[in-house]
Amino acid sequence: MSEPAHLLVVDDDARLRHLLRKFLSENGYLISTAANAAEARQQLAAMAFDLIVLDVMMPGETGLDLTRSLRGNNDVPILLLTAMGETEDRIKGLDYGADDYLAKPFEPRELLLRINSILRRSRQPEEPVLTPAPFRFGRHSFDRTRHELILDGEVVHLTSADQALLAILAEQPGQTISREELAGRLGAGGNLRSIDVQITRLRRKIEDDPRQPRYLQTVRGLGYVLWSD
Repeated sequence: MSEPAHLLVVDDDARLRHLLRKFLSENGYLISTAANAAEARQQLAAMAFDLIVLDVMMPGETGLDLTRSLRGNNDVPILLLTAMGETEDRIKGLDYGADDYLAKPFEPRELLLRINSILRRSRQPEEPVLTPAPFRFGRHSFDRTRHELILDGEVVHLTSADQALLAILAEQPGQTISREELAGRLGAGGNLRSIDVQITRLRRKIEDDPRQPRYLQTVRGLGYVLWSD
């Protein structure tokens, strides 16, 4: 049997940390906790985690600040917890590299579903039966088995959400995929705005001029399409 995933819960609310530790532990996860960004950094320096559940509004370094900082050198998936009215913070979180967000107050079962969805996206198949050819566009090559993007021989940093989105688009090059289909396959529910944000973020990594994309294009009123050369 595979080892249970190890999650880091970061929240300044001691009661919520306790409740999440208890609930997630009962559902088969290993749980560590941190009360703020500084404690989270100490934990991350000491051990590897499969996912971070991170509160946005914390004193000192916020969850958004920590997300942006971690994305410089750490691929660990991040699920942000946001207050209901923090729409801009949710969008910023995705833009900074978070994999998903959940608004407070939330149902524990929904949190569990979001965590399971992120972990499924981030884990690669151990023994793929077939090895599809890399998808090439411009100077980029996307390994569709390892979900690894290469530019001029160097690996481009992608979050698990970036990898999942690029993998879906590369499955059907030259074909328009609707925002609704992307949202459904990425576990975003009906939140189409989050798809637009992820597309914008991905364009920054694959386009010479993200404002005039050559490869990842918008088909107005229909969705998005990824072109090869």
